[in-house]
Amino acid sequence: MFTLRLVQLLSPIVYDIVIRLYWLSIFIAAPFNKKARLWVRGRKNPASFLPPKDASESKKNKRIWFHCASLGEFEQARPVIEKIKTFHPEHKVIVSFFSPSGYEIRKNYEYADVVFYLPMDTKANAQKIIAQIQPDVVLFVKYEFWFHYLYELRAARIPTILFSSVFRKEQIFFEWYGIFFVEMLQLFTKVFVQNIESKKLLDLIGVDCEMAYDTRFDRVYDAAEKRRILPLVAKFKGNLKIFIAGSTWKKDEKLLVHLINDNTSENHKYIIAPHDIDMKRIRELKKSIQSPCVLLSELTETNAESAQVIVVDSVGLLVSLYAYGNIAYVGGGFNAGVHNILEPVVYGMPVIFGPKYQKSVEAAKLIAIAVAFSISGYKDLLARLRVIMERSRQPANNDAKLSQKYIIDRLGGAERVYTYISRRL
Repeated sequence: MFTLRLVQLLSPIVYDIVIRLYWLSIFIAAPFNKKARLWVRGRKNPASFLPPKDASESKKNKRIWFHCASLGEFEQARPVIEKIKTFHPEHKVIVSFFSPSGYEIRKNYEYADVVFYLPMDTKANAQKIIAQIQPDVVLFVKYEFWFHYLYELRAARIPTILFSSVFRKEQIFFEWYGIFFVEMLQLFTKVFVQNIESKKLLDLIGVDCEMAYDTRFDRVYDAAEKRRILPLVAKFKGNLKIFIAGSTWKKDEKLLVHLINDNTSENHKYIIAPHDIDMKRIRELKKSIQSPCVLLSELTETNAESAQVIVVDSVGLLVSLYAYGNIAYVGGGFNAGVHNILEPVVYGMPVIFGPKYQKSVEAAKLIAIAVAFSISGYKDLLARLRVIMERSRQPANNDAKLSQKYIIDRLGGAERVYTYISRRL
């Protein structure tokens, strides 16, 4: 009991020390690292972005604040934001980011009235930002737990929701020494979780939660419906099949280049969309490919048919590009974890990824129904491709229907979150 009480008393102090050390490390890295520089510069004058409410606004026009760690979390927030703006265009939507990879890409997002970097999580910063925004409701996405912001929002009696979250029993919330993080979770007015396993875990620690599927299902379904038509990519494809790789890292690209340079199939063309659009890296990737290869920005009527490989050198097109694919590879599985596999799955194609997929609930589910495949190396990749191509020749193959059914059965998370916040505005 004494040890538990000591942990409870010391945890906020340790938290503040860790936060300040992390911030200091970013400032030290800023002169040498582009992302760190953007991170620091973006946090200057953080409270100058929004005028105070006037009397008329406080009565009818609400302010809804979404906080996202990065681009992936923003994509989860997006279907909820767009529902709000569709049905209540008079409301103001404020979006904050932790990471430059989210802010720099979405700082001009058309449905957000304000986009900004979230300042360091201190009591003074939290009080200042909340007073400046004056939100009527606040939504955090997936894994964002900032103690001082949550505490000050609770103290101000502002409804605060966490959604599209997922929990696993090995996380700190469920350890005896994780009481500080349990108390942080309990500061949320409501938590929406992706699966029943997460709900059971939160029920055990007294967190008010409900089941709602990941809002990414709504996002990828809607994005597929509204995808861009890309005539040059269609011409590039012709009557052949496309092996498309999205969100790739260097370890993924090493496998893919090996596959392309081995020329294992004359019936396939390839599209590679790296996770990090850095031109030096893009040029190195293109140079390593022996087949006729063009950047997406260089694709023309003249070279579209003769090219065998497209390397994507821009952002924002991956969901539309997946529509032209027959087999997908999603990167990240040889690094920290596989990226969004739902984007290709919505088109009904089989998906391959590396061994680190355990944090992806959907990856495990899709492996179980044999429409997704994890690989450990190049030989494994070749074996999986042979299986996929053999199955595609079978007349009774229903893999596409299984994939699409998996998505359709899980739609509605955004509607559930939207309905909840609408009742509180």
